[in-house]
Amino acid sequence: MLRGEGARRDRMVDDQIAARGVRDSLVLDALRKVPRHLFVPDDLRSSAYADEPLPIGGGQTISQPYIVGYMTEALGLRGGERVLEIGTGSGYQTAVLAEIAAEVFTVEIVPELGVRAREALSALGYANISYRTGDGAEGWPEHAPYDAVCVTAAPPSVPRALGDQLAVGGRMIVPVGGEGGGQTLVLVRRTPAGFEDAHLLAVRFVPLVAGRRT
Repeated sequence: MLRGEGARRDRMVDDQIAARGVRDSLVLDALRKVPRHLFVPDDLRSSAYADEPLPIGGGQTISQPYIVGYMTEALGLRGGERVLEIGTGSGYQTAVLAEIAAEVFTVEIVPELGVRAREALSALGYANISYRTGDGAEGWPEHAPYDAVCVTAAPPSVPRALGDQLAVGGRMIVPVGGEGGGQTLVLVRRTPAGFEDAHLLAVRFVPLVAGRRT
């Protein structure tokens, strides 16, 4: 079974992610290693390596593998970074980040999802992840500044609180826009002079709402 899942994972990376332009070897290696089928409901494991989002309960989804790879590559991680993740969700993106970064600080507003993700990540042996239940729009200022911030739910604009917690020279990837009006993946770079934004591609994420995620 494990051999079969590993082969499916390799095909996912080769056919769905690398073939579509993700080239960072650290990201591709992480995606080959993290067992995505352990982060989806049991009845959906046969679809775990399809290039599509899947429901994980509570109106939430696990992002499609290509988007996880694309967002992780955009952060430019080289190892040794401290990363803030907003929206733990299933824990899959968390695991991919933890394979590369030195430390990951992840925030989830839905307690049940946070508990489930922590159990899955702990069972896989990840010891470089810190967990918090709370409003992701506020970040986790106690551990700032971060070298990178990965946001997995869409605010209507880039949250100022998250930008303020980004280290100079750091990057933040965030889907921005309304649920019905279209969203754009935005890469934010913090420079000594301020912030620079680059709009990357159209996406669709659940909205990030202060006080709740729906």
